Amino acid sequence: MTDIPYRTALIVGAGPGISASLARGLAAAGLRVGVAARNADKLATLATETGAETFSVDASQPAAVARLFDDADTRLSPISSSTTPARAHGPIAELDPEAVQKAVEVSTFGGFLVVQQAARRMVPHSRGAILLIGASASVKGYPLSAAFAMGKFALRGLAQSAARELGPKGIHVAHFVIDGGVRSARRPDPANRPDSTLDPDGIAQTYLDVLRQPRSAWSLEVELRPWVETF
Repeated sequence: MTDIPYRTALIVGAGPGISASLARGLAAAGLRVGVAARNADKLATLATETGAETFSVDASQPAAVARLFDDADTRLSPISSSTTPARAHGPIAELDPEAVQKAVEVSTFGGFLVVQQAARRMVPHSRGAILLIGASASVKGYPLSAAFAMGKFALRGLAQSAARELGPKGIHVAHFVIDGGVRSARRPDPANRPDSTLDPDGIAQTYLDVLRQPRSAWSLEVELRPWVETF
């Protein structure tokens, strides 16, 4: 199997699901890993398990993201990134505008801030990878989910623009559409429908495979869904 051509990784918006599986996979592949979240204390167990460095950041604040990357320059030197969304769910007429604003700030503006800081460090070296996590809402707006769709649509646009700009400069940008429910301890597969939700370890494996792609055949977007998912 081809080795991942990077030595370090920074995951922004880390938590117990997909990003935790990705951190484990990257660490197992020999990379030094950093994990960042608004509340870094919740990452202590994952850090112990993977040897990851932990960082605290509000990804919607430019100064905070800049500090994160400055700190990571010293402790890591990052090569990959992802963001997780803030949620604002409910009927459009009843949504709290401030909650919607925050959701879009984290999903979209936070994604931009992370991509910008990563690009500033990668462009001079003509190498690196930036991975952005999307969802079903990246391509299809659902009822009661306007804010989430707004953020995810915009993040997908950011990924496309960044890939076309940064790809020729040696930086691999890829967007992942996670089209289906993700399995967890609180959301296991029904006994009568095995493998009907996305396994976070399986998702992480796809991320690792994309990082291993030769630059002559890079993916811009990958859709992942369980075999029984309708789409």
